Amino acid sequence: MVVRKPVAEAEAEAEAAAAPADRPGAEPEPPRASAPDGPLGWTGYDDSRARAADRTGEEESVVVGAASIGGSRAVLIAFEFGFLGGSLGERTGDRLEAAYEHARAHRLPLVSLIATGGSRMQEGMLALAQLQRVARQSVLTRAAGLPQIAVLRDPTTGGGWATLGAGADVVLALPGAQVGFAGSRVRPADADPAAYTAEAQYAAGHVDAVVPPAELPGVLADWLRVLAAPRSAEPVEPPAALSDVPPPAGGWDAVRQARRPDRPHAAAYLDAYFALRLPLSGYRAGGADPGMLCGIGLHAGRAVAYAAQCGTATRPAGYRTAARVIRLADRLGIPVLTLVDTPGAANDAAAEREGAGAAIADTFAAVAEVSVPVTTLLIGEGGSGGALALAAPGNTWVTPDAYFSVIAPELAAAILKRPAAQAPATADQLRIRPQDLVALGVARGVVSPRPRP
Repeated sequence: MVVRKPVAEAEAEAEAAAAPADRPGAEPEPPRASAPDGPLGWTGYDDSRARAADRTGEEESVVVGAASIGGSRAVLIAFEFGFLGGSLGERTGDRLEAAYEHARAHRLPLVSLIATGGSRMQEGMLALAQLQRVARQSVLTRAAGLPQIAVLRDPTTGGGWATLGAGADVVLALPGAQVGFAGSRVRPADADPAAYTAEAQYAAGHVDAVVPPAELPGVLADWLRVLAAPRSAEPVEPPAALSDVPPPAGGWDAVRQARRPDRPHAAAYLDAYFALRLPLSGYRAGGADPGMLCGIGLHAGRAVAYAAQCGTATRPAGYRTAARVIRLADRLGIPVLTLVDTPGAANDAAAEREGAGAAIADTFAAVAEVSVPVTTLLIGEGGSGGALALAAPGNTWVTPDAYFSVIAPELAAAILKRPAAQAPATADQLRIRPQDLVALGVARGVVSPRPRP
């Protein structure tokens, strides 16, 4: 493991976020021997490295070491952009590999503070091949069940973005940072520069949060605290109901209660349930759905992942984000809570082009295949398969102001060629009330409000 001078002396962001761990006797690994001017004999390369070392006080473009961030231990990778643009070469790859190996050997999460222009041209294909080394180490660390967090600084481009950055489990970015596979000098001349920013990558679902520098230390500390928290091997308890309403008398009463504008929605339930919750946004393939809230939080001192519908028609991106988070929770051994509340999956032409069916199928599969326990609470409308995709078989609960139906009563009446006025009677026939769902075995029980102190 490479341990150099305190990271705070090399990275402004790390100064606020991390302090090197006390590892007496640790010495830097000796750099690999290389021919004059590097493996390609690139004239002036040695001089360029010497000038970079004099200017930055560093011997390479990354500094790695063990660190304490907000009281939680982690392995830290910090890029020095002033050293040849934070580029990756063979010696950089040596340090990155050592950092990953140390993380696995000591069962520590890995945090990367990235600022890089990509691979080092003076080392040619040998520099580019370091991306394969990083990818392999990332895969091994993922298989070991250890989380990886990336912080995208300005700039994060090329292979650094395509491996350490985009390949992390949690991706944070600093405001205004240039983020993209193509750097500013190689992208098309007519390219919109706004597309290559942290904010654009967040909007496209590639970044989980854009975090101001002053807030970064606390956010990193929170993530490490949540990821280090104990996990329950049993299903978590469902949230208490936030509405104190009587059971609906009929099916249409259940529909009307679930559609009340003032009914509590997902954000209120999550805020009441979690002492701390941290968002995960998007599914890394070009989309995000504000109607699906996902992330990991702390409930009763334990880590719990969540995926919650917000009462809107869920977009394909929402289902794919939920599936991403459920699978991440499974890999990290974190139980899952899902909140179901949607009139149904989005069914417009855009949703079909985005693969609504495939996205819903993938969510069904994610819930079905995980080994961690999943708990579901139906908190409002449960519209058809778009709602059922998030529901845990055998461990779904329901609030008094919710309903679950094979299809919305109005649509059921239309399919049955009944007049619209028959929708309430159809709702009664469908047996969609909370008490009906329990009697049918669809739900385990109706949750009550938490007793007042």
